[in-house]
Amino acid sequence: IMVGRVAKNRIFTPWRILKYLPDFNAVRIWYWRLRGKDKRNDTLLSALADELANGGIYLENSIMYCKDHLASQGVMTKCQPTPSVQGDIEFGWEIVKKLGRLDIGQAVAVKEKEVIAVEAIEGTAKMIQRAGQLCRKGNWTLIKVAKPNQDMRFDVPCVGPDTIQSLAENGGRCLVVEKNKTIIIDKPETIELADSLGIPIVGY
Repeated sequence: IMVGRVAKNRIFTPWRILKYLPDFNAVRIWYWRLRGKDKRNDTLLSALADELANGGIYLENSIMYCKDHLASQGVMTKCQPTPSVQGDIEFGWEIVKKLGRLDIGQAVAVKEKEVIAVEAIEGTAKMIQRAGQLCRKGNWTLIKVAKPNQDMRFDVPCVGPDTIQSLAENGGRCLVVEKNKTIIIDKPETIELADSLGIPIVGY
């Protein structure tokens, strides 16, 4: 099972071959399975899954054994989102789903029906920081979703205490995640922290 971020930006560092000294399997993935292909997440992770399967290791559906930690529908915290957030959710949802369909990213930051930041290769954590820098007024909403036709073996959206803490530090006012397809790491702790910081968590 694969859960969490893969530091994909490392594939674009100078002298990457010498710096990370890949083994034979990594070389075979990069120069054989990925030859002539794009380097989007699904392409890279599918190649990795195929290579693992070739060795008798099969990736399982990431949510199969952690259904208790999936986002449920509705507001999961005691604190409630403001009415204006609903408009931002509806506005941002369609946009982030289109980004997912293109395999660009799985999250957007929205305020007053304007996109503040979009997740790409840097990952959600860095995107949250960028949203805070771009929207110093704060009170923006983070929307994180699964991609349409998401391969649930990998790249399943995840949030947790670190996500909530980062939102609080960077002016985020609400976290919206896709119900039944987002893993909430340490779910009770995450919800408790969100309540203490006044950040509603909504399953949509």
